[in-house]
Amino acid sequence: MCVNGRPATFWEDFHITWADDHIKQTSGLNGNAIQLVLDQASGSGFASKKQYLFGRVSMKIKLIPGDSAGTVTAFYMNSDTDTVRDELDFEFLGNRSGQPYTVQTNVFAHGKGDREQRVNLWFDPSADFHTYSILWNHYHVVFSVDEVPIRVYKNNEVKGIPYPKSQAMGIYSTLWEADDWATRGGLEKIDWSKAPFYAYYKDFDIEACAIPDGVSCTSNPNNWWEGLNYRSLSPLQARKYRWVRVNHMVYDYCVDKSRYPVSPPECLAGI
Repeated sequence: MCVNGRPATFWEDFHITWADDHIKQTSGLNGNAIQLVLDQASGSGFASKKQYLFGRVSMKIKLIPGDSAGTVTAFYMNSDTDTVRDELDFEFLGNRSGQPYTVQTNVFAHGKGDREQRVNLWFDPSADFHTYSILWNHYHVVFSVDEVPIRVYKNNEVKGIPYPKSQAMGIYSTLWEADDWATRGGLEKIDWSKAPFYAYYKDFDIEACAIPDGVSCTSNPNNWWEGLNYRSLSPLQARKYRWVRVNHMVYDYCVDKSRYPVSPPECLAGI
C-alpha cells in the first residue's frame, strides 16, 4: 500500500514513542499541530506506525524560538536495526538568540554513518512553519528545505559505495537535550531557565511504499518517485543546490582533513 491517496494524519499514521505527557495536539491560527516539549524532566518523540521502502516524506516544522542552544529537534528515517542501520537524518541544532539555526544532515548506509554536513538556514525557522522533505529512490537521496535541495547522496554502488536500498525505514521525530555537542561543539549549554522548549509539527506527508504491504512496489518503475524527473536534480534545483552549498554550508565531512586525511570514497565519487 502506498500512502499517497490521502494526507497522512498524526493519530492515524504515527504513535508516541517517548514521554506521552510531553506531546500534545494544539489548535490555532496555523491549524492543528503536534507540540513536542523538552524540559529538565524529559524530551519527547514520535514515530510512524509503518516502515517504508523508497518514496518521499515531508513535514512542516516550527522550531524553538529564542535561546535554543543545546537542543536538537530531529526529523529522520531509520531502519531500527542495531548493527547495519540505515538512516537519513535532519537534525536542527539550536543556538543562542540572534544566531542562525544550523541543520545537520547525515546518511547511514549498511551501518556506516559519520557523513555529516551542516547548513545555516537562510531564514528564521522559529518564526513560522517550513517544509522539510526527504526524497529516497534507487538513484539518490535528496534532503530539501521548502523545495530547495540542501543535500544529495547519490547511489554509487557500482563504485563499491554503500547505498541504503534494502531495508525499510520508519519515520521519526524527537526533541531532546544534546548540549554536549549540538551548539558550537558543546561549548554552549542549555539555559534551563528558558525551559520548557517547544517545537511544532504539522502537515505530515507520506508518499511511499509501506512494508510489508508494499513489497511488490519497491522495484516498481511506475512509482512517481522513481520517474525520470526524480532521478537527478532539474537545472533549477541544481542552481538552488549550488547556491546553498556556496552561501550557507558551514561544515562538510568531505573536506574535514582532521577527520579524514584521505577523502571518503563517496566524496571522490561526487555526492
